[in-house]
Amino acid sequence: MLRTTCLTALLLALAGPAAAHPGHEASGFLHPFVGVDHLLAMVGVGMWAFLLAARKPVSAALVPAAFVVMMALGAAAGFAGIKLPFVEAAILASVFVIGGLILGGVRLPAALAMALVGTFAVFHGYAHAIEAPADGPGGYILGFLAATTLLQLLGLVLAWAVQSVVGGAALRALGGAVMAGGALVLIAN
Repeated sequence: MLRTTCLTALLLALAGPAAAHPGHEASGFLHPFVGVDHLLAMVGVGMWAFLLAARKPVSAALVPAAFVVMMALGAAAGFAGIKLPFVEAAILASVFVIGGLILGGVRLPAALAMALVGTFAVFHGYAHAIEAPADGPGGYILGFLAATTLLQLLGLVLAWAVQSVVGGAALRALGGAVMAGGALVLIAN
């Protein structure tokens, strides 16, 4: 418990001020990195996928892949002019839910986990699409999908490293740090 508390405190101390969407001039690849809420959710999906892989190893690939596919569908909806309600609330909820799932060490069946992250991904993709530059979506979409994949891979590797070096309690503490980051985003807005 002491290690979990110390790791959470360290991560909170390292966190900078949060700004969910400081500017929309970023390229598609950079956009997930400048939106703290997007970054936390995507790294969190990778960390949770690592936890799920203990029960079913294929979850390490299926859950992040479901996020990327559904994110692309959400972006398509945004580019098509379809209106989704509560986009920012759903994105912020994704940070809290995914962080809570990691914190609680919750292991759902792969199909249910895919449906859950996929639902949140639709809103993330939609937000990326409505914030896209007007000069054409092609490269922008590929950029944010590549960045999302990279961030999820980072989450998988981070979860593996933390669990290998420090243990499962420290990994769950990272879920608390994701939730704390979500709280900072909420306060900043």
